[in-house]
Amino acid sequence: MVRALAQRGGMPLVQQTKLVTAASELGRNMIVYGGGGTVRAALVEDGGRSGVWVEFRDEGPGIPDVDLALTDGWTSGGGMGLGLSGTRRLVDEFDLDTSPAGTTVRVIKWNR
Repeated sequence: MVRALAQRGGMPLVQQTKLVTAASELGRNMIVYGGGGTVRAALVEDGGRSGVWVEFRDEGPGIPDVDLALTDGWTSGGGMGLGLSGTRRLVDEFDLDTSPAGTTVRVIKWNR
């Protein structure tokens, strides 16, 4: 769905790949740590620029220490520790809201 929106919006292949990689990581986190959830995505425009907005929402336990979770090299599992911090670098806008009632991450990748 994310790649199809990026293609429909005329996003170049490199930008598509960055967005799809970020979406894949956030989707995986939503399933593994949040127990599943919902994903919404749309083409967006702002001031003459266009892009793709994607939201990941779960009702899991939340992220206890956001600063730590966004630190390169830190992992809560057996991975390389590049999940959230790497995802944040792949997109142009990154917004994370978390509480014990769940986590919502919204990203935008602008067309370049």
